[in-house]
Amino acid sequence: MTMNLTPLFAPEGVVVIGASRQSGKLGAAMARCLAPFPGSRALVNARRPDPGEGVYASVAEAAAHTDGRLDLAVLCVPAAGSADALADAAAAGCRAALVCAGGFGEAGPEGEAYAEALRHVVQETGIRLLGPNTSGFFAPHRRLTASFVPAAGLLPAGDIAVVAASGGVNHALSFDLAAAGNGISLGVGIGAGLDVTAADILDHLAGDALTTAVALHVETVPDGPRLVAAVREAARVKPVVALVVGRSDVGDFARSHTGALATSWRTTRSALRQAGAVVVDDERELVDALTALSRIRLTPHPDPGLGIVTAQAGPGLLLADRAGTDGIRMPELAAPTRRALAGLLPPLTYQRNPVDTGRPAETFARVLDTTAADPAVDLLAVYALTEPDSVDVASAVQDAGLGAGSPAVVVVGGLPEDVAEQRARLHKSGVPALTGPASAAAAVRALVTDARQRALRTDEPSPQAPVTVPPGPLDEDAAKTFLAGLGISTPHRVACDSRTDAHYALRLLGGPVAVKVLDAAILHKTEIGGVHLGVRTPEELDAALDAIGPGHRYLVEAMAPAGVDLVLGVRRDPVFGPVVLAGLGGTAAEALADVAIRLAPLSVTEAAAMPDDLAARALLAGWRGGPTLDRSEFGRVVAALAASLAASPGTAEIEINPLRLTADGLVALDAVIVPTTKETDHA
Repeated sequence: MTMNLTPLFAPEGVVVIGASRQSGKLGAAMARCLAPFPGSRALVNARRPDPGEGVYASVAEAAAHTDGRLDLAVLCVPAAGSADALADAAAAGCRAALVCAGGFGEAGPEGEAYAEALRHVVQETGIRLLGPNTSGFFAPHRRLTASFVPAAGLLPAGDIAVVAASGGVNHALSFDLAAAGNGISLGVGIGAGLDVTAADILDHLAGDALTTAVALHVETVPDGPRLVAAVREAARVKPVVALVVGRSDVGDFARSHTGALATSWRTTRSALRQAGAVVVDDERELVDALTALSRIRLTPHPDPGLGIVTAQAGPGLLLADRAGTDGIRMPELAAPTRRALAGLLPPLTYQRNPVDTGRPAETFARVLDTTAADPAVDLLAVYALTEPDSVDVASAVQDAGLGAGSPAVVVVGGLPEDVAEQRARLHKSGVPALTGPASAAAAVRALVTDARQRALRTDEPSPQAPVTVPPGPLDEDAAKTFLAGLGISTPHRVACDSRTDAHYALRLLGGPVAVKVLDAAILHKTEIGGVHLGVRTPEELDAALDAIGPGHRYLVEAMAPAGVDLVLGVRRDPVFGPVVLAGLGGTAAEALADVAIRLAPLSVTEAAAMPDDLAARALLAGWRGGPTLDRSEFGRVVAALAASLAASPGTAEIEINPLRLTADGLVALDAVIVPTTKETDHA
């Protein structure tokens, strides 16, 4: 089947199947919305044809009476008749179709039968199908509104594409983007995604000259690796901003801490971010991010510097505070820059960064240019009001040469009509204009995130052959032996078959020791009283062995020094395949879900950057005299563990919990390796 979506989104002609004269019918609304399309158009109604009025009994008859090729069929018929109508369209030469109706897979067994009939037609004919269960799409540049929402035809043409799981969200985001002064190149509601998926549309948009940035709305992911590959390729050439639904998802893979924490929402967000998308939390942030990224894109940089110029101190401080909270670097301006600014601004103004100009004067453009030119400034944020007899902000920005060559975002405050005029002029010159400090902060965050992600060296994982996990159920001792083979430190220990062996181990290791039940079938040893810490004497050892009970093997292990506990796990996600999760250990980490997730395998560089995602990362940087995480060691450990899982199809999950950060480095205190079963073999 061809992957070309041009017949769908840029057809030569369109035929509406199920066209109706009744104004309240879907077919009538769709025909009205398609009326402005300049290409060939035709209407089909098999039950009530009227050739004299241009309504035909079949697509073949319509094609015979229409100049030009009918590439796209828009089906406005019930689910029960959709497969036959699709087959009729394909037989008449249509190469793409939009199916709007619901009542397919979401409607139970009968609906699934209708969906399977559609799949069969698609497979047999090669026709591309968008839907079913969607309100359609629109391509304003082509005056093509294949949507039953009439207002969609009024959206301005522009360079932002919207790819949404929901037709309703497609329209909502497009209207919000337009309200912020943006235009739309393509807006698509995927619906059920029976054939054409988000990944297919992203592939199409990667080569679309009319699109400079993409909004991606995700609800469910049918094929994780396919979506990741499409996002990665699209993000190489244009920004992709992703909004993922499902924050409240608690997951259904809770056999371990890794499974409980790696919910589908977190994993999807992390996977898309790793692929290069800028991931946002809500639709307002998405609009702000795209307002900026559709016009400017920073040079890849591991830590871009932000300069702020504000004509009002308070709003400037709000922006600076938000940027600082977001971890964005605001460098002090260089001495030559400050000297130049001192000659342009009143002496009482602050000039180190942020630069407070006071009420803008005729030197405002030169202040902007001087600040933007500072060697440490990669992005300039500007705040000013539209005031009578004051500086014209848009003109000053243009005079300063801000835009693609000198990236900047601008907030213009004032009366709505004045702000709209300024915004239109700024956008025309390629400078994103935002509505307030919060919006500007979201735009800055998106620009910086995009630059950082593109600067991160995503070299392929080491070509060195990964160490595969040994077959069969592995107890803790065997699991730690495997980890040691990866270069991961573990405490000195002795596996014991009897109480006599355990007493020998205590004499060999010296106290204090940890005494544990050793059984591959027991994943949560603490919960059954199978772990006893700080054992020093033979009497304490006997008490621990009595508590564990007879009929078990034992592990006697030297106690590790104090430190900071982490959890590190790799598992097979049912959608994305092997993933790795890292976070702070203990119950607080699980309650707060302070974790970092990546797809596996991954490079040492990518793995070493994972702690940057953690809110509690300060605990790993020598907090109050504590140990400091060696990022290179951490990256090596994570990458090696991830590569082993990816290379071991017989293993479902490997978890180290806790992985303790000590003054001497990382030590695996407990390890569980779960073999693949029919239930866990998703990937």
